[in-house]
Amino acid sequence: MRAMRYGRGAWALLLGLTLAVLTPWAWADALPPPMEPGPPVPAIGRAWPVGTHPMVLRGWEPPATVYGRGHRGVDLAAPAGTPVRAVAAGRVSYAGRVAGRGVVSVELTGTDLRTTYEPVRASVREGDEVAPGEVLGTVEPTGSHCTTTCVHWGLLRGAAYLDPLSLLPPWLLNGGPSRLLPVLSVPLP
Repeated sequence: MRAMRYGRGAWALLLGLTLAVLTPWAWADALPPPMEPGPPVPAIGRAWPVGTHPMVLRGWEPPATVYGRGHRGVDLAAPAGTPVRAVAAGRVSYAGRVAGRGVVSVELTGTDLRTTYEPVRASVREGDEVAPGEVLGTVEPTGSHCTTTCVHWGLLRGAAYLDPLSLLPPWLLNGGPSRLLPVLSVPLP
């Protein structure tokens, strides 16, 4: 038998290496910490990134682990050239290209949150202060991961991805504030 050729020292070394690789505590420090969402996201959004109530092509699908499968944002339908707007007040922390795509990132005022938008041809620069609804750029015609042109909208707290739709208050998610219509059959006072 081939296994008989190795001495006890070799088997002990092989067993030790195997346990070091397979034992979670041996490599746990090398992995990033698990994703912890932290406190609830405040509904501080005052505008959709594109349009007034765009179609959500793909929703937020939180990954089970840091490197797990999922969708770390929301894809919103938007034709090329559509203005991309800040959902809330903040400061532009990045406006440039990442992997060939235009990306704009905004740190939201008074929070530890950051929104990202891509693919966007930026009209703002790093350090610019932006108001809710202010144009950050326009949707680029190429570079989208969607089957049609779209904006990938993300939300982060530190390294943890969160659902960006949680920034929007219910009245904005559900189509806007209530409006009273005139009652046609009642005489005016």
